[in-house]
Amino acid sequence: MDVFSLSEPIAFFNGEFLLQSQLGLPVVDSGFVLGATVTEQLRTFNGRIFEPEEHFQRLRHSLETIGCDAALLIPPLISAAERVAAHNHRLLSQGDDLGVSVFVTPGRYLPYSGPGPVTPTLCVHTYPLPFFLWADKYRRGQSLAIPEVRQVPQRCWPAHLKCRSRMHYFLADRQAEAKDRGARALLLDLDDFVTETPTANVVIYSAARGLESPPDERTLPGISLHYVAHLAERLGIPFRRRDLRTEDLFQAEEIILTSTPLCLLPVTRFEGRPVGDGRPGAIFRKLLDAWSQAVGVDIEAQARAFASRPN
Repeated sequence: MDVFSLSEPIAFFNGEFLLQSQLGLPVVDSGFVLGATVTEQLRTFNGRIFEPEEHFQRLRHSLETIGCDAALLIPPLISAAERVAAHNHRLLSQGDDLGVSVFVTPGRYLPYSGPGPVTPTLCVHTYPLPFFLWADKYRRGQSLAIPEVRQVPQRCWPAHLKCRSRMHYFLADRQAEAKDRGARALLLDLDDFVTETPTANVVIYSAARGLESPPDERTLPGISLHYVAHLAERLGIPFRRRDLRTEDLFQAEEIILTSTPLCLLPVTRFEGRPVGDGRPGAIFRKLLDAWSQAVGVDIEAQARAFASRPN
């Protein structure tokens, strides 16, 4: 069966292209049993994957960290991501875009599956971007709250490892929601330095210092964060990395979240207090406009247009 000739979303799994509806992970896979999964979450703009080289370079580092042969695995994953995204994007309404999920696990878990060779599990699949989660926040803003749950220490796994062992994210967001309805969690590390939210890097702005974000050694090196630095340079806005504490966020004129699916969101409330005047700031708007121009998509308008479509 030539799945590329069908009008259904497809996926890539362990060297084969199949209908996405047929995709399934064995319950004896280490990714399911242990949460031992490394991943990259990408998106498309006008059907083209955004910053693919940077995402796959980060995946390469993650694979090397868990002992997988990145040189062997990366090329087929790149090719598969391009083919799956191109096919599935054609099935969307005009102007819509996709999230692209790439993940790798070490393979089956021997204690549950018995003796024999073990090979990594490779998968690429897509999904319509869930714009309903953030479309109204470009104008309304996002709230942040600090939970008791902390970021995983570097001695557990390095910050550069993008993995799906994320129980701490789940618990942190539950605690943030309990403190302030609608808030997301801002995670601190064990030394009380700001790290990130469960789904985004954090950037603050003040007229005196420009844009600032925690250093890479405290957070997952965000592809979108590096893109913000690129946009800031083009716009003549100072950008630097330094250790941040909660006091820095309380004093900031703007707080901005950045991640690949949503690009940028303004934070208008932090720990129950308004950020700035409690509305999205001018620097957020400049950066979002510059990002939209660079990718040829009005990011906010697209999110509003497709926020109500079924996922």
